[in-house]
Parts: sequence; structure tokens; C-alpha cells
Amino acid sequence: MSVLAALLDRSLDQMTDAAADVRQFDREAIRTASDVWDNDLFPLFWAASTSNAGERERRATAVLKWMAGLGERRRVWMTEQAAIAGYDIEALLPPAKPHLPGRDYLGHVMAPQYRLTRQNVDELVPDYDLATASVRHLQVERAGTRLTAFLQLVVDRKFAVDEPPPPALLDMWLDGLTDIAFGLSDTRGAALDSGVQEIGISLGPGGRLRAAGGEFRLDDRSWHLSTAGRRADAVTPPRTSRSGRPRRPPGGDLGPDAHAAAALLHHAMLELRSVRYAARADRVPVLKLCRTFSGAGEAILAAGAQRGARRREAAFQDVIRTWADQEDSAITRWLATVLRERAGRPDIIETPESPERTPPSLPHGSSVSGTPSQATLVMAAWTAAHTDYQTERPAAAQLQFALPPHTDNSSSGPWRLRTVGCTEPNSFRLHADAFRGPGPLVQVGKPTTACTLDLHQGALLVAAGAGWSAPLS
Repeated sequence: MSVLAALLDRSLDQMTDAAADVRQFDREAIRTASDVWDNDLFPLFWAASTSNAGERERRATAVLKWMAGLGERRRVWMTEQAAIAGYDIEALLPPAKPHLPGRDYLGHVMAPQYRLTRQNVDELVPDYDLATASVRHLQVERAGTRLTAFLQLVVDRKFAVDEPPPPALLDMWLDGLTDIAFGLSDTRGAALDSGVQEIGISLGPGGRLRAAGGEFRLDDRSWHLSTAGRRADAVTPPRTSRSGRPRRPPGGDLGPDAHAAAALLHHAMLELRSVRYAARADRVPVLKLCRTFSGAGEAILAAGAQRGARRREAAFQDVIRTWADQEDSAITRWLATVLRERAGRPDIIETPESPERTPPSLPHGSSVSGTPSQATLVMAAWTAAHTDYQTERPAAAQLQFALPPHTDNSSSGPWRLRTVGCTEPNSFRLHADAFRGPGPLVQVGKPTTACTLDLHQGALLVAAGAGWSAPLS
């Protein structure tokens, strides 16, 4: 149980570190740490909610095994974070199972995720034509002090298919980027060069990505007909209706106050997880929410161990009131709204009076009028025009900046996150120097009309013919 509590507190610490300075904002770390608790938070409360030490440990062990069964990445995260907290949990978990390709509902074998190695890249060549590939999406993003990228290519199949299926997509995740160059003239044609110490991807006549490592996966419903797919099909067990994994997480009924506390924390985790959508990342108060629930694991453990249901329920009410006892009245109003609408418990805390006649909402960084003269690039993405589920999608660009706290670029106060987007950009140019830290930001034109953003003297240059989704202020 101590391990479960520590994993919850470690996730909050991770998210705090990832958002402490938005100039090194790590959106993926926040998404990963909050996503852990989607299916595991109510089981944690259930495991904690007994004064019988033996029963609590049996419950917690069942929850840990359930969590570790959600995939190798989840297991690695649990092991790493538990070690940081001072626990070795390998002895508590069943042996890790080898990862095998799965099968879809039709029984067709599905492409697994591979490391970008020379051997794995060479096995792509007989089945897919990279020379004629086109870029569907490119996203380069900060992850703390590192740079990461997601590249999606539309690739032509070299093997026969029964009927015209959706385009085959080659998804690549790159970590530790060392070089970037991309423009709208670099969207057709690709070549992969996977060496021992570096991965190189060439795009078009002048585009390139260089990274320390990466992974790829084919998003192709016809992959089972490829050469690699047929080999995998021969060694992959058939799909069965039953598996060794339970369909539902372990758990049981909670008292009304314990359930209210769980619902409140669960909703906060969902709010934190919404940073996965870049357009929402600058509206989620990550630091305020993490401070509010700091130490939640230890608090839940202490409340759940109280002898007797009445004392236990009273202790969970005290935990909720501690979370709500914030100097930030907007956060307290948000907590009260969640308790009322999600848990049906408007009686636990008082709702502070709102200065506005609008529904309570989460506070976020206030905007400042005027375009700052400098900025730090956090994320840049470009998407080609394409058809998605029979819907036409226009070309688009999205940028995320860390902006100074004031228009005078004063060094006091935290920097703030700002996300803007546009459709059908006239220009999109991205080079590695765009991510080298704070640099001169130049805006030509008005955000609501034709407007160009230039950072680091052309290292990032994006022209929006129809204007941006929001002012860069």
C-alpha cells in the first residue's frame, strides 16, 4: 500500500517538475503521469479503505499487478517511479510477458511497435515505398531539456490488397533530436538511415531529422498481407475470447465520502491529462492542481487506515477540506463544482463567492495585451490537407510558445504558455535554431488577417493567410 501511495505522489511530483518552467514544458510527461490514474485511482482508494493491515496489503498487491498488466510502458513507469521513492517492486509483480503482435476483431495480425534499427528499417523496404512517401504530419516538441518529434508518412504499399483500403501510415516517434530542417517543399519523398548512434530521416530535397533514438509503427489495416505481416501471422497465436487478464480492475464499494474524494481527484487527473491536446495545454493550471493535491497518496493512506467506517469517512471529509483550503478561491470554487456535479456532494465544502456571474472554471495564465518581443518555442506542428473518416481536413499549423510574463519582457514572474494555430498556412519553415531558447519574435500583420510569425530570425517562419486562432499575447 505504501508503494501505491508513493506512485500517486510521484506522479504529482513528476507533473510539477514538467510544468515548473514552461520554457522546458514537458507535455508528454504530464499526460503519461496523469493517464496512470484513469483506471487505477478508484482501486487505490478501495485498497486503502480498510484498517486491517493484511487485507490492505492483499488489495494493494492486486491493484499493483493490475496496473503492471496494462503494458510494458506502464510497468517500466511503475518500476522507475517506485525506485525513486525507495521501493523495489519487481518482487511484487508477476514476470513480464514477451510482447507479441495482437490480432484485430477479424483475426488479422496487427503491426507492433518497433525500435528504429537498421534491421527493422530494412524489413520495411520489401513492403512499402518510402521514396514516394508524403508527410501527413510533423510535430517537434520540447520534453524538458530534450527535443522529441512525431512524424507521420503516407506510404505506398508494394504488395497486393483485396480492395482499396485507407492509406497506409508510417508513424515514427523520435527522441533526442539534434537537427531539424523542414519546409513546405520537403513534403514528398523520404529515406531512413538508422545507424548505431543516430537515426537520420531525409524528407524531400532539403528536409532532415536527426535523433538519438526512436520507434515506429505501421498504421495499416492491410499489414497482415505484407511480407512482414505474413511472417508474424505464422507465429502469432489465434485471437481468443478469453485472456489471462481480468476485464475489470480490482475494487469494491467505497463509502460516500471516500467516493467523493476519489471522484474529485480522478476529475483533476482527467483535467491534467487534457494537456494531450496541444490547444488545451495553455488552459490547464497544472501547477495549481498539483499543489492542491500534493501528498494525496499519504493522506489517502492515513484516512483509509482509520478504524471503523464512521471515522474513516470523517477522515476522507477532512482530506477533501484540506484540498479545498487554498488561498486561490478559483480553485476552491472548481473543487466545489466537481463535488456537486460529479460526486453529488455539495455539502462537504462551502463554495466561495465568485466575483463573476459565470460558471466556475479553472483559472489559467492571464493574457497580456500586445505581442512580446521575445519567445521560446515549445512546439511546432504542420499537418497536410487530407481526408479523415470521409471528412476533408485542410492543411494546418500549430505553434506553442513560452512567453515572458509582461510585454516589457521583465524577468520577474513565471513565463506563460500560449498556443496558436492556423489553417492553410502559406509558409512553414522550421530549423533546429528555432528551439535554442528565448529569441526575437517578430509579428508582421494582424492576427485576424494575413499574419507572419518569425522567431530567431527565420529559424521558425509561419505565414497564416487567413489569420491565427488567437492573438499571440
